[in-house]
Amino acid sequence: MEFSPNNHVVKLCIQGMEMEEKGRPEEAIKLFFQAWNEATNDFEKFTAAHYIARHQNNVADKLKWLETGLQFALKIDDDAVKGAFPALYSNIAQCYKDLGDIDNAKKNQELAKTFEDRPSDKGPFYHGTKAALQVGDLLTAESNSNYKAELVMNHIYFTALANGAGLAAALAKGEGPQRVYIVEPTGNFENDPNVTNKKFPGNPTRSYRSQEPLKVVGELTDWLRITPEELKKWQEKLANNKGEIIN
Repeated sequence: MEFSPNNHVVKLCIQGMEMEEKGRPEEAIKLFFQAWNEATNDFEKFTAAHYIARHQNNVADKLKWLETGLQFALKIDDDAVKGAFPALYSNIAQCYKDLGDIDNAKKNQELAKTFEDRPSDKGPFYHGTKAALQVGDLLTAESNSNYKAELVMNHIYFTALANGAGLAAALAKGEGPQRVYIVEPTGNFENDPNVTNKKFPGNPTRSYRSQEPLKVVGELTDWLRITPEELKKWQEKLANNKGEIIN
């Protein structure tokens, strides 16, 4: 499964989030329920249930939708979804705690901890840049951020989605051609906290980061390149983004 913003259910959820940002929760929940009713697979059901759950004012109803989403998530053997489990089990645990069910609260909090280990994603992994590199070169942390020039990054970032690395290459600083390298982590890595369980549950972009170097093992030449118009929209979006980068 590869996350796509063009997926019909994902589009409905994005529209719902836009309504939330505009302070129109009634319209948001209608869109989320529409997404739920029109979902055709486990991933779409899991995603829609996530948004419906957070609009429930009653703890029992919130728990019902969280557990509904969990049942669909458990059917999906995908690293993009596994990143959702710590927060999902923690939220379920909090609901049980609020309902006075301490045993189930403890059980789900323990389950949340079992998913906090490093990701199990086996790749292949990619890194997008405009730098000219050779096989065997090492990519390291402590470079300036592509999104905030004054920020020195404590990690090196990569993804298991070739098109995601292509987008990073398009947004990278510099004047050279866009390049996507196939890389191998040389040490432990973690889900990128800047995207995991943010707008979407889990880590749908399969984005990771490491304090250890990435080794270049090849170069990819075929990925979906964004248009100049799309690039401009992304650059404007990043320029207007006031959120802090978790470094």
